Amino acid sequence: MTKVIIDHREHKNIKRELIKEGLELDIKQLDIADFIIQTKDLNNKIQTVGIERKTINDLLNSIIDRRLLNQLIVLKQNFDIPLLIIEGEENIYKIRNFHPNSIRGIMATIAIDFQIPIIYSRSFKDTAKYISLIVKRLEKIRKPLNLMLKKKALTLKEQQLNIINSMPGIGQTLAESLLKKFKSIKSIINSSEKELMEISGIGKIKAEEIKKVIEEDFR
Repeated sequence: MTKVIIDHREHKNIKRELIKEGLELDIKQLDIADFIIQTKDLNNKIQTVGIERKTINDLLNSIIDRRLLNQLIVLKQNFDIPLLIIEGEENIYKIRNFHPNSIRGIMATIAIDFQIPIIYSRSFKDTAKYISLIVKRLEKIRKPLNLMLKKKALTLKEQQLNIINSMPGIGQTLAESLLKKFKSIKSIINSSEKELMEISGIGKIKAEEIKKVIEEDFR
């Protein structure tokens, strides 16, 4: 079981909830972060997750006295994965005399400039469940994320259309017309300019260009 290091100043309620979640706690005096989780990356190298927990009132107080950004800078500098948990259900725009854009600006700075993920939690119980879930995810065997979309395999018809579609001046409509008339790619390749010109939309110049692509040697 991964151990969660927790700052001794954290309230007993959240400590109790974390224990209920089956987590092993190591209570220490922490100068940085409120919770620290140690894990290993895909190359078996030790990684540390540093979590700063703020109630909505704490958050606003730390904005006023300018502690918040300093705390997050240190969090970012000292942990491989920094996280900010904002806890509470109060309306953040109404409990203090803050202009809403000031709060939005701070949140945007944290997410974009600092690149620190923000998790919104409803209560200390919710926070404990988030931490428990993070621990469980970190304990799972992980594979590198594949962000490339897998291409859907093309049908035979789609492959045939793509080949004819790549010929000079031939779009989707003409490709379909050619395949409907000649039935196969082989027949299109073996056709004469005159036969190609029987298709509406293919004139002498376009027919010559198609035959040139098919018949000239590769250089």
